[in-house]
Amino acid sequence: MSLKAVLFDFGGVLVRTRSQARRIAWEQRLGLAAGEASEIVFDGESGRAAQLGRISDGEHWRFVKSRLGLDDEALTQFRHDFFAEDVLDTDLLAYVGRLRARYRTGLLSNATDAARRYFVASGIARHFDAITVSAEEGVMKPDERIYRIALARLGVAPAEAVFVDDLRENVEAARVLGLAAVHFTDPPVARRELAAITGMDA
Repeated sequence: MSLKAVLFDFGGVLVRTRSQARRIAWEQRLGLAAGEASEIVFDGESGRAAQLGRISDGEHWRFVKSRLGLDDEALTQFRHDFFAEDVLDTDLLAYVGRLRARYRTGLLSNATDAARRYFVASGIARHFDAITVSAEEGVMKPDERIYRIALARLGVAPAEAVFVDDLRENVEAARVLGLAAVHFTDPPVARRELAAITGMDA
């Protein structure tokens, strides 16, 4: 089958963390192990529950506040610093916009119930024909069900789509399902690989 759609992950692809310095500073301040701040925010029980829609984004951050022993002011500063080095790749987002002239474009993100509001408010949503957020579906990558949901929204079969993600397990799950996939670890290399698949210079 011919390619009809391009599906992108958000965190680690369209938005990437250019420095861990502020997160490390908080870990040192709070006596946390290296990488523990990210574990608490994203990968711990509360973070996963929020990404699965079992608790709200607000409930998750109240857990983080309690877990770290922060007051409201300190939590606000922690959240600011934690995400301060996350940078939107505006060139890649513009490329997504150009892809829409030829293909359907989708965003597939493991994220909380606050994600869609951010995508809309920031203008990111307008670059995509369909957005699939794990918290809204109750299932996360690499579970094949969320890929099928995203594909159905785009109206394409697995063999008609390519998926771009920074996590190997998500890429491998997409390939098992029948999608072409790009493992986005080195941005220039990944862009060349994507351009070769789509026929459009990234």
